[in-house]
Amino acid sequence: MPGGAGIMATADTSRIEAPVNAKAYLMCAFASFGGIFFGYDSGWVNSVLAMNIPINQYTGMAIPASTASDDVKNAFVIPAWEQSLIVSILSAGTFFGAIIAGDLADWFGRRVTVIVGCVVFLVGAILETASAGPGLGLMVVGRLIAGFGVGFVSAIIILYMSEIAPKSVRGAIVSGYQFCITIGLLLAACVTYATQDRLDTGSYRIPIAVQMLWSLILGGGLMFLPESPRYFVKRGKIDRAADTLATLRSQPRESEYVQQELAEIIANHEYELKLTPSSSWFGSWMNCFKGSLFNPNSNLRRTILGTSLQMMQQWTGINFIFYFGTSFFKSLGTISNPFLISLVTTLVNVLSTPLSFWTVERFGRRPLLIYGAAGMCICEFIVAIVGTASSTAPATSAGIAFICIYIFFFASTWGPGAWVVIGEIFPLPIRARGVALSTASNWLWNCIIAVITPYLVGTDKGNLGAKVFFLWGSLCACCFVYAYFLIYETKGLSLEQVDKMMEETTPLTSRGWKPHTTFAAEMGLTDKGTLAPEIVEDVERKGSVV
Repeated sequence: MPGGAGIMATADTSRIEAPVNAKAYLMCAFASFGGIFFGYDSGWVNSVLAMNIPINQYTGMAIPASTASDDVKNAFVIPAWEQSLIVSILSAGTFFGAIIAGDLADWFGRRVTVIVGCVVFLVGAILETASAGPGLGLMVVGRLIAGFGVGFVSAIIILYMSEIAPKSVRGAIVSGYQFCITIGLLLAACVTYATQDRLDTGSYRIPIAVQMLWSLILGGGLMFLPESPRYFVKRGKIDRAADTLATLRSQPRESEYVQQELAEIIANHEYELKLTPSSSWFGSWMNCFKGSLFNPNSNLRRTILGTSLQMMQQWTGINFIFYFGTSFFKSLGTISNPFLISLVTTLVNVLSTPLSFWTVERFGRRPLLIYGAAGMCICEFIVAIVGTASSTAPATSAGIAFICIYIFFFASTWGPGAWVVIGEIFPLPIRARGVALSTASNWLWNCIIAVITPYLVGTDKGNLGAKVFFLWGSLCACCFVYAYFLIYETKGLSLEQVDKMMEETTPLTSRGWKPHTTFAAEMGLTDKGTLAPEIVEDVERKGSVV
């Protein structure tokens, strides 16, 4: 196949992707397992920071007796600045890890980068487990290193899944990543709930150590899965791309379907290379910011869309619940078991997310983000109003009920939807770096929120209590406006067709766009119905110097 010898192509837009069987779906779906240790690592810190033994270990304060006054019990907490450091340092690591992963994914492959991320995460988890007071040094270093690993995985697993998944279920499969994040959060809540009353360091070391298992499962499993065929096309390795695509689609390599899908990937890459030529390492990053801000199809606009979308996902305030929920519920004073409430909110998150598997393909990405933002906005303002008006037990119960409804809206819309969209909007030449920048944006804002939240709601600081939901509700109103005016509808399109759609339409009219030609037909077909050999030769030549 080198040199473009006989790669069958088509002008029929309905034949640019090979049929897929159950085995291929399972291969695509396994990658979403990466969400489990992302979710678990985010989840255990929520409860561990409120446990008696860690507070005693890291602060040196004696555990209050059951007969102690409320003032003594309320003072028995890890200081806000230490909570902020422990939680936010992971996000700082993931920010830089995601950026670095963009390069590694283009140099060594998507699959290899995720496996390396699992190894790095394992090292960090070992240090976290070994940590003990009174100093935070080892815990902070461990979480920073683990953050790099999570950054590798969270950025590139989305890229990998988007590139290997069939277009008809790509949204559902990438949504599976968010579902696995919720599973990780639930597992963390269950483990910490089971160990919270232990009177030794096992109360926090067991939950921390369990996360090593998830990295071993993901890293080990990916060793048996194929690389992304689009990575091989980008590197100019057309033969290996054909083999990988045949494996993913469970079709013979010589299958007309496999060759036509491969031809479309190659032709699209050649088209994009003409718009964004290969360049130096620095130039390849600058390509992400190429083009006019007023051109909706420019790389700059796509990069802004991806990074701002992930920022908006964090602005919904969801990680306030999953990072600081237990401490927040504890501070209300009217809840007897804040750990149980935290477990309930996590369970709502898990049970709500699978709905998106169907809705993201039935209704599309755009409606999910618009209506999801509206639902979250309403719920958060209700929580804020009720909580501000009354601090009685019934008012608190009503607030928790609407927090659960808010979590339902997030889990079934913005949770998976934001990850789905960033995996679809970038052209192949900048896709790895574009997704990396978008994921880094998520972690940057995750870090910012983790830093400032203890100061907003800490009883020794801002002590906003339920009033903090006025802030989250206002930001969700911004998310509604953002989704309405800026999000494209990408449902049912191949990644190559998404490129063409963004060239020819706007967010408000994108839902009605239909593919009318293929890149193979535009770039050149021979009389025999094969892709023009010079196109493949050019992709192979340029790939060899990427």
